[in-house]
This record gives sequence, structure tokens and C-alpha cells, in this order.
Amino acid sequence: MHETMRVRIDTFSGADIRPWLDALAALRIHVFRDFPYLYDGSADYERDYLSGYAESPGSVFVLAFDGDRVVGCATGLPLAEAHAEFRQPFAQAGMAVAEIFYFGESVLERDYRGQGIGHAFFDRREDHARRLGFPITIFCAVERAADHPLRPHGYRPLDAFWHKRGYHPAPGLIAEFSWKDVDHGHETAKTMQYWLKNHHESSPT
Repeated sequence: MHETMRVRIDTFSGADIRPWLDALAALRIHVFRDFPYLYDGSADYERDYLSGYAESPGSVFVLAFDGDRVVGCATGLPLAEAHAEFRQPFAQAGMAVAEIFYFGESVLERDYRGQGIGHAFFDRREDHARRLGFPITIFCAVERAADHPLRPHGYRPLDAFWHKRGYHPAPGLIAEFSWKDVDHGHETAKTMQYWLKNHHESSPT
């Protein structure tokens, strides 16, 4: 167990996460409404999506608790066990999907940011991936126009943080996913850039 301020961070895998699926679904909907995702989600979809992780014995869930309340979550699973649309760019690029561990969401309530929890989320997931023998970890991030009308004044993307963790945008590894934005009445396609870290090439963080 790792203590960060008043927050407790615990790690779970596979079916052990099921008691928190509803809380995690609500957290994803709440945090992802903000820019840059602007996601207008539903609890039913979220619970179904997260259940896929719960069914993977190699998955990892890193939860941040304030008391008994979940205030943050980071997830991951072997890319080979992810949905086909996540695997497709790597298969097309001729990369060995079996060597890649995919990091899903990393969401944290606003009041708990800036306490080092984001680093703990990456540390725990990278440790899990290494224990399972994966040399490569990846995640994807939505790309939004610099002049997007809902971009908050002073918004700073997380690129610098990700670079510090040893990740870089992987040229040509792009996916496209659709969801309904908070300012749209229908789903639209979004470009997602994959970021990659090869732990055999990276120095320890």
C-alpha cells in the first residue's frame, strides 16, 4: 500500500475489481466530461467496457481511495486481450501484439491532482507489466485542435509529463474512436495518438 497525502492507493487484478465497477464507471463519466475528451457517456456502456478488463486475468486496476471513496483509477491489460480496434494499428505496423501491454484510462478527481498520484498510477501499472514479462507499454490520447471552442484558457496538455515518464508519440500508430461530445447530439470520430515506451531501451524512471 502506498500513501500519498490522505489518499490510499491499492492495486487489483482481474475479477477482484468487480465490487468497484459502478464507482469506476461514474468516475470515468465525471472526469472525461472535461476537455480534451468532452465525453458524454452512459453508466451502462461504462460498466460493460470495464467488465472486459475484469474478465482479463492479466489486467491491472490501480485505485486511489479517500476513505472508502474511489477518487482515481488507472487501468491496463495485455494488448492481445483488448478490443480489436485497439490492436489493429499495431498489427498493421507489423508489431508483436503479444509483447505490448496497453494502459487504458487514468482518471483522477480534480481536487486530488498535483500530489504525485499520476506517477503512482504509472509506477504501479509499469511494475505489473514488467512482472508479466511485457517489454513495451503503450497508451493513447485524443488529439484536439488548438483552437477548439471548448479548450479552457490556460489548458496545458500532459505531453511533458508523459515525456518525463519515458513515453513518446509513436509515428504512424493512430487509431480512430467515436463517442458523443458534451456539445454534440451524436457521435463523431476522434483521432487517438498512441504513445509508447520500450522498457528495454528506457532508463529507470
